[in-house]
Amino acid sequence: MKQAPTLSAAFLHPAGSSLPEPLLALRKERGTALVDMPLPTRKTENWKYSSKYLKLSDEMAISLPAQGKTGSSLAVPGYKVVFRNGIMIPEASDYPDLDGIMISRFGDLSDATAADLAAKLDGTLNRNTVQLAGLNSARFEDGLLISLSPNAVMDQPLFIIHEVDADASGSAFPRVFVEAARHSQFTLVEEYISAGSEPVMVNTVTEFVLADSAQVTSIRLNTEGENVQHIGATGVRQQRNSRFASHCVGFGGPLRRHDLQVRLEGEGAECKLNGVVVTQGKQHYDNHTTIEHVAAHCNSEETYRNIAADQSHAVFNGRIHIHQDAQKSNANMNNKNLLLSTGAEIDTKPELEIYADDVKCAHGATIGQLDEASLFYLVSRGISRRQANVLLTMAFINELVQQIPVEAVRDTATKRLNQFFDSTFEEA
Repeated sequence: MKQAPTLSAAFLHPAGSSLPEPLLALRKERGTALVDMPLPTRKTENWKYSSKYLKLSDEMAISLPAQGKTGSSLAVPGYKVVFRNGIMIPEASDYPDLDGIMISRFGDLSDATAADLAAKLDGTLNRNTVQLAGLNSARFEDGLLISLSPNAVMDQPLFIIHEVDADASGSAFPRVFVEAARHSQFTLVEEYISAGSEPVMVNTVTEFVLADSAQVTSIRLNTEGENVQHIGATGVRQQRNSRFASHCVGFGGPLRRHDLQVRLEGEGAECKLNGVVVTQGKQHYDNHTTIEHVAAHCNSEETYRNIAADQSHAVFNGRIHIHQDAQKSNANMNNKNLLLSTGAEIDTKPELEIYADDVKCAHGATIGQLDEASLFYLVSRGISRRQANVLLTMAFINELVQQIPVEAVRDTATKRLNQFFDSTFEEA
């Protein structure tokens, strides 16, 4: 019987780093744990649609150097941190010292702070279901720690621009950890961009820990090019009365994968997850979300929309788990999908797992095409068929795009979506 491929030694033994000793020890421990770990295959349930797109070569085991320059497509209206090929670039970053808010690269942490951080990394993710998040833990060379003191409020969003710019095969492993103390407020925008044409893998992990009554908004915009395989994971843990909002906009590529896991651990916690994905050509995008209702009186709302054109493939797997003690939970999941061609494919799997008896839960999923009657109505009133296609397709996702609370991100997402429509719909 043919055995599944495993992670090579090259992937698990990175070169030296300027990380503090506690983080180096954690990295070594995670790498040792991954020795001989099989890569996901079709038989791996949560990778059944994506494993065939995963291409790891020995060249990709080499970490990309921090060189060159790309530049964000965003007109950054807030504070900025730049990661280039997984390494923070202080001279390209621009953020002030703020009372009650610490923003520091991993390499600048004291041993005591690094030891405290090492004990918390990966604590928001289920490593049995987010298999390749462990690869980031074994390979990260740098990262960003954001720590908010009680009642601290960041007056503007913090933008983290993740750039990939080397014209050589390799890999990058950016890492972000956010700790929001009680009653603090924070908005984080992460944009992933790339240049170059050689095959690259980006494996990224971002974690959020919210204390009582903390409010955090996470915005994720992925516009990387066709040379980049992107495997991302976001983990969230919430305590009493905390609020977490996620807005994800993703454009397809050779492999795009995002796992988002949220644990509602304190009574009264709430989360809202919105996602928009568009794919064309032979691109692929896979979203896996999990919301764990651990405590009682928690609310969750999740809405994802996928659009697939040409021979592309989009996947949504959303899971809500209501634990036994999570009485009075209120959870709602909705996934709508739009196929723009007969060759495109969308797979959707909404899941509810309920072990409490006093809850309100609902989930639903639809897959369809543009309505011919609506198209005919618009065309009959002098609108070109191409423009009618664009109007109806944009209307399908515009509700979620307009909910993004940062105008610069809304504008950039809308611009990129219009480019997607221009290349997808031909003038009739």
